[in-house]
Amino acid sequence: MKHWLYLHARAIGAALRRLLAQPLGTALSALVVGIALSLPGGAFLLLDNVASLVRGVSGTPEISIFLDIGAKPADVEAIERRLNAEAELASYRFVSRDEAVRQLEAAGLGDVLGGLGTNPLPDAFVIAPHSGDPAVFERIAAQMREWPKVAQVQLDAAWVARLHALLGLGRSAVLMVAGLLGFALVIVTFNTIRLQILTQRQEIAVSRLLGATDPFIRRPFYWFGGLQGALGGLVALGTVWAGVHALAGPVAALAETYGAVFVLAGPDGRAALSMVAFAAFLGWLGAVISVRRHLAGA
Repeated sequence: MKHWLYLHARAIGAALRRLLAQPLGTALSALVVGIALSLPGGAFLLLDNVASLVRGVSGTPEISIFLDIGAKPADVEAIERRLNAEAELASYRFVSRDEAVRQLEAAGLGDVLGGLGTNPLPDAFVIAPHSGDPAVFERIAAQMREWPKVAQVQLDAAWVARLHALLGLGRSAVLMVAGLLGFALVIVTFNTIRLQILTQRQEIAVSRLLGATDPFIRRPFYWFGGLQGALGGLVALGTVWAGVHALAGPVAALAETYGAVFVLAGPDGRAALSMVAFAAFLGWLGAVISVRRHLAGA
């Protein structure tokens, strides 16, 4: 195990020396990788922020349960016990008939209700599930329609379905762009490693004469590609953060015109780590393909 760690530490040192030996080329390659990855990374971040903004403006999707007009307090308690037993529900609140009347009176409909003589409104529960998935809404609603003393179940999941469809389309488009750019970045690393192998052809030949194995020769090139990709990922992360900082003020001002308080969020720790790791993987993959293609003839 110690020998394996020593070999990799030696390979990392060799890769770092090669990166530092050509600072301009290293910086340009990192910029190319970083700018390319910042496009899909920023687009994913934008989609997440748009989804949060829409939910904030439109409100949390809910399910409304309207009981029979003749429902007794015991029926209300029975429904409440069922709701407490449902693990998929985040919260619920009870809206009594009298409270519903007061809400309508506050909305300016008191004269209409006064002409009816009796209160025509039923008791109701307003429910918020944990998940915003429209399929979950439909399943919960279908289950609650079978409960005793439930007259109607109304769910406002139509806009949720549209939002999920739009976000799904956006994510699919971003994945396609990310795939194309990722392929291009593999080609960039492929060519960089190819040039490295060509310029070190004599050094590789001497190493083989001295008994160096192919894994020993390949290892620094693999680390070179991975480290170069990771540098590009850091550039992409910095670019995305700079974009978030630049747009935070205008986005907050726009949200304020809609009466909402919204702060543009940057990538969290997991997203940042994923971006750098993905860039490092692309660099490593390009190095592996290039080494296996060109090292045999070196």
